Amino acid sequence: MKKHLFSLGFVGLFFAASGAPVQGGGASIPPPSVIMSKKEVPILCYHQIRDWKATDSKVSKDYIMPPGDLKAQLKMLHDSGYHTILPDQLYAYYTKGAALPSKPIMLTFDDTDEDQYTVAWPEMKKYGFKGVFFIMTVSLNRQPHYMTESQVKELYAAGNVIGSHTWDHHRVDRYAGKDWEVQIDKPTKKLEAVTGAPIRYFAYPFGIWKRPVLPEIRKRGFLMSFQLADKMDPTDPLMTVRRIIVGGGWSLKTFSTAINRDFH
Repeated sequence: MKKHLFSLGFVGLFFAASGAPVQGGGASIPPPSVIMSKKEVPILCYHQIRDWKATDSKVSKDYIMPPGDLKAQLKMLHDSGYHTILPDQLYAYYTKGAALPSKPIMLTFDDTDEDQYTVAWPEMKKYGFKGVFFIMTVSLNRQPHYMTESQVKELYAAGNVIGSHTWDHHRVDRYAGKDWEVQIDKPTKKLEAVTGAPIRYFAYPFGIWKRPVLPEIRKRGFLMSFQLADKMDPTDPLMTVRRIIVGGGWSLKTFSTAINRDFH
């Protein structure tokens, strides 16, 4: 569960303590203050997409999106003129000032649940939407609840982004010793083997991060890492990009209000 409701081939990019631009990965990266000054793009986070069961707790329902509600939300986004963007576009916006489409929004999905492939993806295709799927590699091929490698590969081939979400969802701020290899390095290589492409983006399990882990994440080649609703870290905002969890049972009014209220 997350704590809030609501790639290789690239070298690490570090910011100087002075806040001056730093060279890295063949490009000049603006100081954190410049990135922090930019308007945030709404980024939504989903988990399970299924109807509630009598055995689901109240807390669990916050993370379970009924399919009918998801369909209504995607339709509302389309009808309201939103355009989905992907992390490469967001990275270019933050680091190079690249233009974004009108009313940009990002759809992200955590934890490898198969209903993201069987329910969310067909609905997204109706509107030409693309998204980001953050994969726990321990879950791959564990049907009927989780996606197969072939499904993940299909999502990538269709233009979606595949990101890392560790091996088995352990908190990053508690890693020690070989945890970095087990939880980050090996899963990254696994996903690269599945997609045939570098894995450049990462999502923190439970959305939890602490400043000391940011250099460890960055030096592994990730261009951006995604948390949940905490404030972006002023020393390294690209490693702490904000999202909100879309709560199960939200009305469309609540959904719309959250998008407009929580990103500045």
